[in-house]
Amino acid sequence: MDDSALITVGLPVALAIIMFGLGLSLTVDDFRRVARTPKAVAVALVLQVLVLPVVAFGLVTAFDLDPLLAVGVMLLAASPGGTTANLFSHLFHGDVALNITLTAINSVIAAVTIPLVTNLAIDHFDADGELGLQVGKVVQVIAIVLVPVALGMVVRHRSPDVAGRADRPVRVFSIVVLAAVSLGALLGERDNLADYLEEVGPVTALFCLASLSLGYLGAKLLRLDEAQAVASSMEVGIHNTTVALTIALSVLDSTEVAIPSAVYSILMYVLATAFGLLVTRVVPRRRSA
Repeated sequence: MDDSALITVGLPVALAIIMFGLGLSLTVDDFRRVARTPKAVAVALVLQVLVLPVVAFGLVTAFDLDPLLAVGVMLLAASPGGTTANLFSHLFHGDVALNITLTAINSVIAAVTIPLVTNLAIDHFDADGELGLQVGKVVQVIAIVLVPVALGMVVRHRSPDVAGRADRPVRVFSIVVLAAVSLGALLGERDNLADYLEEVGPVTALFCLASLSLGYLGAKLLRLDEAQAVASSMEVGIHNTTVALTIALSVLDSTEVAIPSAVYSILMYVLATAFGLLVTRVVPRRRSA
């Protein structure tokens, strides 16, 4: 799978289309909204950018993961939220405008944090020197994450109707690509799949639950309202695994590094749904009882 043109060329192109679609949903006002809800934005960004990599590092160290799987978990932790977080926030009555603002900010920050966290993880875990994210590859990461988003925003600004018509097809395309790449990554390591799932499954599940919980409780601790807490939870807890998968497969050329993101991309739908039901249905009922 690693040598396939579908991975080395097709996947980055597919991600660029997805990020372009993300840009189509953003406007300059989404960045300006930071000034209106600075505390809510700060909480989610601090958790996502600073706290989650520490949580991920603690988990991979505690579980003594294989070095390449450990790098994969750290890459996952550095990946931003995305449109899926916006969808879950909408489903569970979160502040979707806050999610959109966080997505806009994260799209910019991730261009720096992904190479930084990934390189630190490679330096720490990659004892055999199998990986490398040199300057040229860092530029590639920035290009596939940031440039398409900027282009999508330009199209949205100049042709809102075109952006509106393209939104649904790009969303469907995003889901199909994520499903195909996740399945492909898992099948690419099918000989070792049972061992990998046993090793990385608990870590990714705990990481997802920790991310969702931190996003929600951190917002509550700082006395944000319920809608903002739900938005923060989904933004911090649901990662853009397509970004992580693309970097693992086409930039780092490692299926093993992609395994944590592939597993997470499946688990996050189940766990985010369960968590959303818990904080919006079960907890309120108990409080009113």
